[in-house]
Amino acid sequence: MDELIRNLAVYALPILFAITMHDAAQAFVARHFGDNSGHAAGRTTLNPLAHIDLIGTIVIPVVLYLFRGPVFGYAKPLPIDYSQMRNPKRDMAWVALSGPAANFLMALIWALLAIFLRYFRVGESYPHLVAQAGVQVNIWLMAFNLLPIPPMDGGRVVFSMLPHKAAYKFAKLEPYGLIILLLLIMTHIVGYWLAIVGTIADLLLSLIVYPLNLLLS
Repeated sequence: MDELIRNLAVYALPILFAITMHDAAQAFVARHFGDNSGHAAGRTTLNPLAHIDLIGTIVIPVVLYLFRGPVFGYAKPLPIDYSQMRNPKRDMAWVALSGPAANFLMALIWALLAIFLRYFRVGESYPHLVAQAGVQVNIWLMAFNLLPIPPMDGGRVVFSMLPHKAAYKFAKLEPYGLIILLLLIMTHIVGYWLAIVGTIADLLLSLIVYPLNLLLS
């Protein structure tokens, strides 16, 4: 129980910010391309309460953690009407990518904060642990959402890139998306995907923050 409380204290804030930025970015980009559904539902806000889902964001992850299962969850469904967009098939990709892009930006911000905390000798303290968790959570959420299966963001991108006939057939997989995801988790394929995408993202982050880290070291 003590370990659970410690982890909640460290990861709660990064998770809330990660989910909030992901959904707010997608609602904002969808509005830019002509769909006002997310904005009308109050989802372009940075208030976490507008995005979290009691069951998907809190209960399921905690229960899975307690039972040592693969921890995942979801935010409140984001209303998006692609038919309202100027070029639905193309714009779908930009909306989908905006969420993971927001998470990468958040990971960068947390990484910069960790560097400054270490520079001011606040390393290994609670704020530093939170900053490290912020990098991990956002990279994980970015990689997870880029899984190329519907209805994940990566699946939306694949749909946008496929020719119309192939995209139509690919979209038929969406009702089975959760089943496919669970199978990929149980066969550890998701773990390999997260490791590969996470490593690439970590490398990109390192290249960006390295000059500052070198300057302050």
